[in-house]
Amino acid sequence: MPPVNRIADYAEDMKGWRRWMHQNPELQFECHKTAGFVVERLKEFGITDIHEGIATSGVVAIIEGQGDGPTIGLRADMDALPILEATGLDYASKEDGKMHACGHDGHTTMLLGAARYLAETRNFSGRVALIFQPAEEGGGGAGVMVEEGIMDRFDIAQVYAIHNTPGHTPGSFYTTPGAIMAAADTFHIHVKGQGGHGAYPNECKDPVVAAVAVCNGLQTIVSRNRKGLDDLVVSVTQIHTGTIDNVIPDTAYLNGTVRTFDKGIQQMVIDRMQAICDGVAQAYDVEVAFDFEKGYPPTINHAEQAKFAAEVARDVAGEAGVIGDAGPEMGAEDFAYMLEARPGAYLFLGQGDGAGLHHPEYNFNDDVAPYGASFFAKLVEAAQPLQK
Repeated sequence: MPPVNRIADYAEDMKGWRRWMHQNPELQFECHKTAGFVVERLKEFGITDIHEGIATSGVVAIIEGQGDGPTIGLRADMDALPILEATGLDYASKEDGKMHACGHDGHTTMLLGAARYLAETRNFSGRVALIFQPAEEGGGGAGVMVEEGIMDRFDIAQVYAIHNTPGHTPGSFYTTPGAIMAAADTFHIHVKGQGGHGAYPNECKDPVVAAVAVCNGLQTIVSRNRKGLDDLVVSVTQIHTGTIDNVIPDTAYLNGTVRTFDKGIQQMVIDRMQAICDGVAQAYDVEVAFDFEKGYPPTINHAEQAKFAAEVARDVAGEAGVIGDAGPEMGAEDFAYMLEARPGAYLFLGQGDGAGLHHPEYNFNDDVAPYGASFFAKLVEAAQPLQK
């Protein structure tokens, strides 16, 4: 099934917007140039109720429908990643070491496409809040926008977002009720021993073997403390210690990530990590300092809104193009904060073959932008139909 015809009509305009943003990536909260570009487009569409500077560079714009009704929020993230692009495209990043390697340029484009259509047609009641958010890639810009009061300030009743996904049929959608993405936490473990000559380990307190013991112990959390049906990842991703073959160092450092969907499981992991660190410290006569940083919470779709969103997606992609019960995955997303504040749903949009997200050769597929924009537009019209 095709996207909305009117949105398909300006697919070339959307491609131009997206490629401009791809050439001009910005990081974290400093998305000022991107926000300015967004505001220019919104004004061209005849949208005048525009609020800038939220969460430093975020934008919320309001489109009034016909007649009274609630406000539905549509969110797109704007920030890029600190990656050196390797696509070789003629519209590749002009900012060395910065790249739209996750498709946020495409997400912003899709919301702009929907905004243009909705501003032209106004075939809905109530209002639409267009949320252009900075700092999804670290910084939790969605949480900051919520803390700064956008849900109450703009009276947003429900909220939705889309993320592209390589490796899935272009223009297809998938989502799930309940947990769709995991909480993303980080741990830091510092081991302090007493270094010395590698030939005389008996005169040292070796932090290397202690660090290895901690690492091995952490791997038992999933295999021996997790219930069989629980979803949990504990990954040690860094171990740093030592300088040369014949010197036992003074210190070692371990770092990694924990992914969970349940606060009880998260707390179990924290408790077990602390116990392992304390036990290794005693067994190896070293000091072990453990620090656990809670990151984005799990992204939890509200069941009713997820079902509704899947129905709308079928109107765009057809029955075969939508999976409404895809189940969770272990990535993380700060849209979780918005879903904690209001009911709503998060969906994935297939963009076909190509490099994966966060890869230096990744590029958003412009052909799927009309599908995402059409989903947003149809979602508004279905959620808030005109009153007869």
